[in-house]
Amino acid sequence: MTRPGFAIRRHRARRAPAAALVTAAAALCLAAGTGVGLATDLPRPIAPAGDWQPGCAAGCATAAGTLPAAPAPPTRVRVARIGVDSALTALGLDRAGTLVPPADFDRAGWYGGGPAPGDPGPAVIAGHLDSRRGPAVFARLGELRSGDRIEVWRGDRRVTFRVTGTLRTRKDTFPTATVYGPTPGPELRLITCGGDFDRRAGHYRDNMVVFAVADPPADPVPRSAAD
Repeated sequence: MTRPGFAIRRHRARRAPAAALVTAAAALCLAAGTGVGLATDLPRPIAPAGDWQPGCAAGCATAAGTLPAAPAPPTRVRVARIGVDSALTALGLDRAGTLVPPADFDRAGWYGGGPAPGDPGPAVIAGHLDSRRGPAVFARLGELRSGDRIEVWRGDRRVTFRVTGTLRTRKDTFPTATVYGPTPGPELRLITCGGDFDRRAGHYRDNMVVFAVADPPADPVPRSAAD
């Protein structure tokens, strides 16, 4: 399985030419008014050792020789702390190998070429910071703190995550391995842009990344306690 490579810089008035594929750099910038800037080689999903099985939204174990039914793709993300309640659009690549950003500035998108939220590995959800009209879906992403709750729906099933930290980093020193490296279980990355807007370049200088880890599945209630 090859790794997808991206290079996007959609600015306020024009789109710069796509860059060559890269292997060790990542930078997301959702520029005010127009779109996404992403130059990254996202690692393919790596299943960790143990009971985690691809396709299980909450870390289920399966009997030998059997596989669970594939869960629905992510359909909604909710972050009560910052007032986010957005349907999710699947983000893919165009013929040039560039990421197609969310068309709606008030809607977040999930990168469908990587892990889905709740599956092993770091799932990626991206959203615009702002537009010419004002704040966009991830305008308040930088307000999140450790312990804040993130909910993602996959059909009628909800997967919950807890924020473990945030990172603001310059795009030219983006820590690819830290953000996209393999994880021992399901994790989530919420990404937008941040810092100062570079009017000459036409995009923000920084990225804001929120790290979150899936809550463990709830233990079943003993029958005697439920009666």
